[in-house]
Amino acid sequence: MASVAASISSCFHGENLSSSRSSLFSTFSPVISGNSFDGRKRFMVLAKRLSGLEEAIRIRREREQRTSTPTKRRTPLRRLKVSPRLPVPDHIQKPPYVSSKLLPEISSEHQIHDEEGIAHMRAACQLAARVLEYAGTLVRPSVTTNEIDKAVHQMIIDNGAYPSPLGYGGFPKSVCTSVNECMCHGIPDSRQLQDGDIINIDVTVYLNGYHGDTSKTFLCGNVDEATKRLVKVTEECLERGIAVCKDGALFRKIGKRISEHAEKFGYGVVERFVGHGVGTVFHSEPLIIHHRNEKPGSMVKGQTFTIEPILTLGTTECITWEDNWTTLTKDGSPAAQFEHTILITATGAEILTKC
Repeated sequence: MASVAASISSCFHGENLSSSRSSLFSTFSPVISGNSFDGRKRFMVLAKRLSGLEEAIRIRREREQRTSTPTKRRTPLRRLKVSPRLPVPDHIQKPPYVSSKLLPEISSEHQIHDEEGIAHMRAACQLAARVLEYAGTLVRPSVTTNEIDKAVHQMIIDNGAYPSPLGYGGFPKSVCTSVNECMCHGIPDSRQLQDGDIINIDVTVYLNGYHGDTSKTFLCGNVDEATKRLVKVTEECLERGIAVCKDGALFRKIGKRISEHAEKFGYGVVERFVGHGVGTVFHSEPLIIHHRNEKPGSMVKGQTFTIEPILTLGTTECITWEDNWTTLTKDGSPAAQFEHTILITATGAEILTKC
C-alpha cells in the first residue's frame, strides 16, 4: 500500500497528499420567460444536481448516522512486544533493498511486461494469493498477530520466495497486520486477536525476481453489523475500481468509481495511501489515487499495478506511531482495506492475486 504527500509516495511511505479538488456548486437561478409579459413570471431550475456544499453535508450526516450505530466497544490498540526478525535461507533470492535500512525511492518507471514477465507475475501473485488465503484461516480469537507472521513467513520461504516487507526500509516483519482502527502497516506483535476484531493482512512475496502484492480484511469472531458493512463495501469499492481498468483507460476513473460507491454509504476514502506499480520493483509509478482526482495518465496493455482502497467508518485523518509504520485513524474508528495486483489487457484487467 502507499501514502502520499506534496509529492506522492507509495506503499510503505508515510507522507501527506495535498491535492486540489474542484467543488461542485450548482446554480439555482430564476429565469424569466422572454416571450411572456402577462405579469406572471416563470422560474426554471437550471441546476439538477446538489451543490458541493449540500453533498458534503449529506455525506457528513450519513457518516454520523453510521458512527452512531451501536458497535462493540474496543480497547484502543497499543504497542506490544515485537519479536526478532525471522531468518531467510541463503539460497532464496532477495530483493536489492534488503541490504539497506533506507526507504527506497519510488521508481518512476512504469512496469510493462512481455509474455515472460507476465508469466513470472502470475506465479508470484498466485503464491501471494494462496498465502493470504492461508493466513485468513488463522484468524480467530486468542491468536496473536506475531503467530500469523510466523506462519506466513514459513509458507513463503517453503515456496522458495522472499517475504517482500521484511527489511523494506527497516520494516521488521514479513507481513503487515492491521487491526481495527489501524489503517495499514501494522507490525505483528504479541497482541491477541479479540472476538469482534477485524484485521487486514497484507502479503507480498518476491518470487524469481517479481513481487506479487495483495491484502484482505478478515472478520474475527462475532463482528458488529456496522463494521461488517464497512468491510463489505470496501471490497465492493475495490471491485468497482478494477472494473474500469483496461488498455487506454484513465487512471483517475479508479478514484472516481471508488468514491462514488463509498459515498453512498457515508464512508470516508483515505487519501494518504495509494496503490502503485509493481513487478520487478516493489513500488513504482503509476501511483493509484483512490479518491476523486485529476491525475493525468492512461493505462497500457501489459502493465501491472495495485489498487488498494482504505475506507473508514469515521474520520479519514490519521496518526502514526513512533515506529514510523503503524498508522491509525485519528478518532479510533474502524478502517478496512482490500488489495489486488492487476494486469491490464486490451479489453479489461486480469486480477493476478485472485485464487
